[in-house]
Amino acid sequence: MAVKVLHIITRLIVGGAQENTMLTAVLLDPSRCAVDVVSGPQTGSEGSLIEEFRTRDIPLTIEPALVREINPLKDLLALFRLTRFIRRGRYTIVHTHSSKAGILGRWAAYLAGTPIIVHTVHGWGHHDRQSPLVRRSYILLERVTQRITDKLIVVSPRNIEKGLADGIGTPEKYITIRSGIELDRFRRPSRSREDVRAELGIPVDSAVVGTVTRLSPQKAPLDFLDAAAHVAAQQPNVHFVIVGDGPLRADVEAQVVTLKLTERIHLTGLRRDVPDLLHSFDIFALSSLWEGLPRVLPQAMAAGLPIVATAVDGNAEAVTDGVNGLLTPPGDPQAMAAALLRLLDNPSLHRKMGEAGRTRADEFGARKMVSDIAALYEKLLAERMLQ
Repeated sequence: MAVKVLHIITRLIVGGAQENTMLTAVLLDPSRCAVDVVSGPQTGSEGSLIEEFRTRDIPLTIEPALVREINPLKDLLALFRLTRFIRRGRYTIVHTHSSKAGILGRWAAYLAGTPIIVHTVHGWGHHDRQSPLVRRSYILLERVTQRITDKLIVVSPRNIEKGLADGIGTPEKYITIRSGIELDRFRRPSRSREDVRAELGIPVDSAVVGTVTRLSPQKAPLDFLDAAAHVAAQQPNVHFVIVGDGPLRADVEAQVVTLKLTERIHLTGLRRDVPDLLHSFDIFALSSLWEGLPRVLPQAMAAGLPIVATAVDGNAEAVTDGVNGLLTPPGDPQAMAAALLRLLDNPSLHRKMGEAGRTRADEFGARKMVSDIAALYEKLLAERMLQ
């Protein structure tokens, strides 16, 4: 009989944690794991994977009280309703994702008497750019909640280092399972580079620096724009593409106008044809201030792109500086611009790094990720003699 597994996540926006959850639900062996998913309602402008979950026949329940913002009344209601849902579903494993669902979902599983509780850290909810009070509060919640957690999955070893430094758990509590992507989709575009560039209004002979990102403070899109301005001043034939949406959309649009780069910077909004867009780029850039392990980096690697990324958390796990890309300090657009110019001015280095990334992308396949998760489930079941 298949083991009943429930995944809980705060929102099904278009993002790495959400895609990891979707691929796990799809690829786990149904003869071993019967997977359900609970998510909070769709909010924000970052797109939605809800319909894709349903298209892929993933059993999905939306819990209206599970919201990203701190709301004591809704949070208590969500805790009560999740506890009831888990108890009625008689789940053997509850696996949570993201900060809010990670806290409420694990405590609901504990209150419901769930035998096995797992949480994936797709990037810690606390970071150095928060106020000290907020940061300490998040750390305290994680310290307490890890005590009822059987295993903490991280997508990058750097997340273990950060968790331990903040007093969250012991080394034995953690396991690294990298984010997985559907490699074939990103290796084989469905449209030609010329067609995509024609649609975007970019000359075929121009160099293109692109990013696929949420327009949110974490991803620092304004830093990307500042780096683009530095590069554009020295390279008149370079265009820039930003794929994605988010709460900073208006700020990004205003900054493009301020920089007088409306003819050189192309904002596509949310797109479903990311593999085709990646293959229209020459260089991929990511300006995040903090991360888990962003899926877009192995996606860009699979597309054969050299990468310029900030040296934070999982970025440095995917990008080996000087091998398949260049790492720059976070919050330093001039350093990012210098790295971009280095690649633009050195075609042989550009090709070498792109090929190195294409080869290394195999480490980030979705089937390996799900195989590792399944092996963890089996190990935990065996330890509790629940197989």
